[in-house]
Amino acid sequence: MPRWVAASAYTAVSVALAAVAAWPVYASGSFLLLVLVSSLAATAVVVLAAWRRGGGWVLAAGLVGAFAVLAVPLAVPSRLSSPLDVLRGLGEALAGVIVAWKDLVTVDLPVGAYRNLLVPAFVVFLVGTALTLALAARTDRRAPAAVVPGLAMTGFGLFFGRTSTSAPLPIGAVSLPAPVETAVGLAALLSAVLWLAWRARDERARALRRAADVTAVQVSRGRSRTDSRRGALGVAMIVVAIVATVAVVPWASRDADRQVLRSAAGPQRLIAEAVSPLAQYRAMFSDARSDDVLFRVRSDDGALPERIRIATLDTYDGEIFRASGDEGTGFVRLPSTRDAGTGRPVSADVDIVNLGGIWMPTAGSLAAATFEGERRAQLADRFYYSADAEAGVQTADGGLEPGDSYRIDAVEAAPEDLAALTPPGAVGATAGGDNLRRWVEEHADGSDGAALQALVQLLRERGYLSHSLAPEGAAPPAWTADLPGYQLQPSASGHSLARIDRMFERLLEREDDPRAAASGNYVAAVGDDEQFAVATALIAHELGFPARVVVGTRLSSPDSALPTCEAGECRARDLVAWTEVEGDDGRWTPIDVTPQWEQSPSLEVTQQQDPENVTEVRPDTVDEVVPPEPVQEDNSLDDDQRADDGVDLAWLWPILRVTGLALLALLIVFGPFLAVVIAKAVRRRGRRRDPDPRSAIAGGWDEYVDAGVDAGRTVPRAPTRREVADAFVTPSGARLADDADRAVFAGGAVTADEVAEFWSIVDAERRVLVRQRGFWRRVRAAVSLRSFLRFLAPRSPRTRSPHRDERGKRPTAPGGRDTT
Repeated sequence: MPRWVAASAYTAVSVALAAVAAWPVYASGSFLLLVLVSSLAATAVVVLAAWRRGGGWVLAAGLVGAFAVLAVPLAVPSRLSSPLDVLRGLGEALAGVIVAWKDLVTVDLPVGAYRNLLVPAFVVFLVGTALTLALAARTDRRAPAAVVPGLAMTGFGLFFGRTSTSAPLPIGAVSLPAPVETAVGLAALLSAVLWLAWRARDERARALRRAADVTAVQVSRGRSRTDSRRGALGVAMIVVAIVATVAVVPWASRDADRQVLRSAAGPQRLIAEAVSPLAQYRAMFSDARSDDVLFRVRSDDGALPERIRIATLDTYDGEIFRASGDEGTGFVRLPSTRDAGTGRPVSADVDIVNLGGIWMPTAGSLAAATFEGERRAQLADRFYYSADAEAGVQTADGGLEPGDSYRIDAVEAAPEDLAALTPPGAVGATAGGDNLRRWVEEHADGSDGAALQALVQLLRERGYLSHSLAPEGAAPPAWTADLPGYQLQPSASGHSLARIDRMFERLLEREDDPRAAASGNYVAAVGDDEQFAVATALIAHELGFPARVVVGTRLSSPDSALPTCEAGECRARDLVAWTEVEGDDGRWTPIDVTPQWEQSPSLEVTQQQDPENVTEVRPDTVDEVVPPEPVQEDNSLDDDQRADDGVDLAWLWPILRVTGLALLALLIVFGPFLAVVIAKAVRRRGRRRDPDPRSAIAGGWDEYVDAGVDAGRTVPRAPTRREVADAFVTPSGARLADDADRAVFAGGAVTADEVAEFWSIVDAERRVLVRQRGFWRRVRAAVSLRSFLRFLAPRSPRTRSPHRDERGKRPTAPGGRDTT
């Protein structure tokens, strides 16, 4: 009965810790009900199998039956509406045993009771509870294996959980990172260690009772001093491991990203490989595409969003603004609904006409997306959404196709006042060129949101809208038809640093031109949203604002000069780009960047007369003085030396950090065993190099006895050396016993050669003792502490010898005790 109580207690603790670890994955009442019912059902199956004395097949059959009965109400509760739906739900549950694991790491957290994503949790808690309890209740050597499913249940929530850890816990002046994950991991480890320690003690007590029943010898069942020392040593090792885990590991990995299974899932590779929509922006205004309808947006309740977002681009390498596609952007599958936050609720029905690609038009913070049409199931399965970027991608068969339609329900946040923003500072992004930096320094009045707003407004006023180069001998481009009185100014596509820097170079040149001040026309930067959105992002970086570029359309705008989709029909020429900046509160604020087109740039430059230098004619009497030859200096060599900053070792730190963390983990796990091996080597070296030859030989005999004890040999009670040698049954054991007795008790001198020969025999005997058994027994002998603990064991007065200080006469172990 105590064995079942201990097994049940350990299983209950494991289930509770696993539920805490997995709570962020589901965070719903359905999950708590599943944990309770599945763990009770698993316990009932194990108890029934034990009562019926059934084997593993009986246990497996019981678990299959419990799964068939409970799968639909617990794991697929949405299918309880009708008998036919129950059958469908059972099929989804059976399929979920295989495929739901992958789906779980691609859906945004928490998933709740979405579709069949509770099936992995049901399998974990049903099978894990049954295996843990069934193994923990066994009496044979398989019982310690119960810690494997026990720890695996906790690992389910940690590995399938969030990519971010819980908020740091301040404790006075110290902040403990990831307190929930650390507490769960330590509690799981401690519960496993405590249960293993209790089981070892219980096994020892039952073995002593069996020995007492067989031999009729009264065996003390009290706690000995050796047991106390062993317990204190174990507690000390656990304390060291806890301190290292809580203090050292979080400090060493403070800058490392948390890697879980969902970190490697999602459409990141497709996003990284896709062509940036901003690089394709200029092609949308060609005569061949400008009138193409990309998609249509409508709403039955009239709650249309103001902006439709197609793509959010957050990475700039100096050439192209693109979506990073890494795990930090958080593209995951969307559950049935998600909390979209506060703001104005909006909804829209989107019909794809000629958009294509993986980027899917969305609006605001998405709460739900409902797909329609023939591909609705495929589109729902392959839709990924990033709450951070507020953007969605569709990876079904390469992306969107004509005829795809869906409904979006979202929330548009209240517009932020750009002038009231405060920059977070320390933006680790690509900086603008020298001309952009100079322009910002000349015109910026501070570094807050008001300064950014003034700079953007000035840039738009001194910019000029142009979507193309000037056609030779052809009619004006089609996109100019909506701009009455427009004067075409050619502009090149692209948004590289060189292109942006050239734009600001022209602005600075125009500002330095006296005719600009006379005419009041400072317009000189020619381009469109592609260049001006990137320029605004670079200006924001200069002021300390994180910035990103968004490609999309506007359905409505308070500024009539900005393009909008007519009656919800978004054509290629309606595409726009805008910049979003992040304030210190973490919220993103959009900035319209489209330049004006009413005032055309003046490309005239004031012609200034060259200065006249009066030339003096030298008289003939003046002697020509030949200047000395200049000293030749190898300036290029100096420049190269100045530019040489040494070897770039930035790549080395991540490697060293990962290697250090791996070595630290290995040290925590294998450190105690390594310490035992080193302690034995130090003890052996000290015995071998004892300056007293007699003591060196006596130490060699002690080394021989210690090797036998660690190898599991039985040592007689209060033995002589010859009795120990006979018990160990090694080839030269008797010779060692005789030589040791002669060296200790005889009066003759012992030479160094005799000591060396004695120790060579000891080394050979040690190898014999450890090689007579298998590999794992040799490993156990190498890390065994029996040879250390035998000197700490209390000795009864009967075994104490008047010559207790004499080497070789100490009792090594209680008589008849099997040290195996």
